[in-house]
Amino acid sequence: MILQHLESYYVRLADDGDESLVVPGFSRQNITFSVELNSDGSLATIRDARDASGKKPVPTKMRVLGGGKPSGSGMNPCLLWDNSSYMLGFKPDDENPDRTRQVFEAFRDKHLGLQQEIQDPEFDAVCTFLRTWEPRIAVEQTVLKELSNGFGVFHIVGQTHNVHESPTVAKWWSEQLEKAEGTAEDEAALQCLVTGEFKPIARIHEPKIQGVNGAQSAGALLVSFNFNAAESYGRQQSYVGPVAKDAAFRYTVALNRLLDRSNNRRIQIGDATTVYWTAKKAPIEETFLGLIDPGSIEDETLKSQLNATLNRISRGQNVTEFGEAETEFYVLGLSPNAARLSVRFWWRGTIGEVLSRIGQHFDDLSIVKPPNANEFPSVWQILRETARESKDIPPNLSGAVMRSILEGIDYPSLLFQSLIRRIKADSEISPVRAAAIKACLNRSHRLGTFHSPLNSRLEMSLNKDRPEPAYQLGRLFAALEKTQDDAFKGSLNASIKDKFFSAASATPAMVFPRLIRMNQHHIGKLESKSFQVNAEKRVQEIMANVDQFPKHLSMTEQGLFAIGYYHQRQDFFTKKDPGTPEIKEAT
Repeated sequence: MILQHLESYYVRLADDGDESLVVPGFSRQNITFSVELNSDGSLATIRDARDASGKKPVPTKMRVLGGGKPSGSGMNPCLLWDNSSYMLGFKPDDENPDRTRQVFEAFRDKHLGLQQEIQDPEFDAVCTFLRTWEPRIAVEQTVLKELSNGFGVFHIVGQTHNVHESPTVAKWWSEQLEKAEGTAEDEAALQCLVTGEFKPIARIHEPKIQGVNGAQSAGALLVSFNFNAAESYGRQQSYVGPVAKDAAFRYTVALNRLLDRSNNRRIQIGDATTVYWTAKKAPIEETFLGLIDPGSIEDETLKSQLNATLNRISRGQNVTEFGEAETEFYVLGLSPNAARLSVRFWWRGTIGEVLSRIGQHFDDLSIVKPPNANEFPSVWQILRETARESKDIPPNLSGAVMRSILEGIDYPSLLFQSLIRRIKADSEISPVRAAAIKACLNRSHRLGTFHSPLNSRLEMSLNKDRPEPAYQLGRLFAALEKTQDDAFKGSLNASIKDKFFSAASATPAMVFPRLIRMNQHHIGKLESKSFQVNAEKRVQEIMANVDQFPKHLSMTEQGLFAIGYYHQRQDFFTKKDPGTPEIKEAT
């Protein structure tokens, strides 16, 4: 299913006339340097070929002859492009100079062996250069130290194209591809799992997939078999799951295209590099990144427009600017697994469905916030709140959260549990943590998938009349903390929140009687009688809704406790006026 839709995406790009699309026999590589030659084959210079139009230079994506650079320790020279070891016999901080000399000789011999067959003046100049070049003088080209981590090409001074783009070379290469295709037709054919046609099967699916964070730099495989348990009916390696060579090429090129950072079709969610596309061209392909990760938009005008759109989506209003609602939409999350890739999640739906699910997600997350807080937190911001450091985030959590959003199902219990654990560990309830906990509680209540502590849906801001004891106890804790804050004006090294929040949210009966006794002491330290009366009223108002202190609160009730605390704290710092509430300050 995944391979079929990736292969269809390649066909879609080809039908749209995408000139940058790689065709069989070619690949797109990261080019960082160009070996500039005079027409007689002498070296003119080595030029930085990176794209310098952005904040910092990045490799130029260029179509070259042949597939991706093969991995392995064998000699594998490419044609008219390669890394600096092969092209120039140079490698910075070289620990094995003999090996570098050997690969240069292999590159040189390959080209010299084709000189008579190709018969092109530009190719002849390259051969002359390779025949006379002394790798030991490459160190004089100081620019190579910075550029040798990419690939290079050859260029003749005065020409408007690189040597591998020469008309004669291009014609010769086309003839070689036709011969190879004729030879392939003589191979045994099997039915392709992608197209259903009987064609020669790819032993290795190439080009390899590049661009997945954490995967091997040389590329990884999405489909491969390398252990006996996967073999059946005498078939080995990729013949176990037969995919035709042309179909394998199309789906791998399509996936590489989606993973290309310059293509704006990818987002990093935890350890999952996530790509998305549609069955036919639609505006949502350009804006989905902003919808799922609003913080990634830097332009303030665009961000304002996006926030307005997200507000409409979260309120369930119809939006038509993203394309036809019935157009199919795909989301694929990949994570590294040695030389292979793991599929973290795969979702297939429509534009209408994905907009509806995103709207529901942000509606579930909606909560009162201070003015500097992000109104629409990204998935990564939510995940970041579950662990002390990003490396500690459970690797499967990102895929589970993304699946919950796209499928409209319960958020994973691991997300809720991790948020509660972090609150207990550092006694901090940030706007993102509070929003995520509220979303988990509201969604489980709405779907009725497991026991919910809610009598009704949680509101965005404080509701003094909610009947749940856990919510009222959270409010009470916030009121007791406010009295202490006013009494000592922040001079304490540790507040009651630092010392008692975790215990109070889990075992109220053991903690709250002590806190209330302490509160009388704190009230006595307030600077005026009116402050003391107000502090007493706050506590008495909340206590009127509490019949008794429960011995224990369940995990979900502890989440409700946290929301009650957060709502009450925000309400303390909300300017009370007849107009729209304005968050003045929050701590």
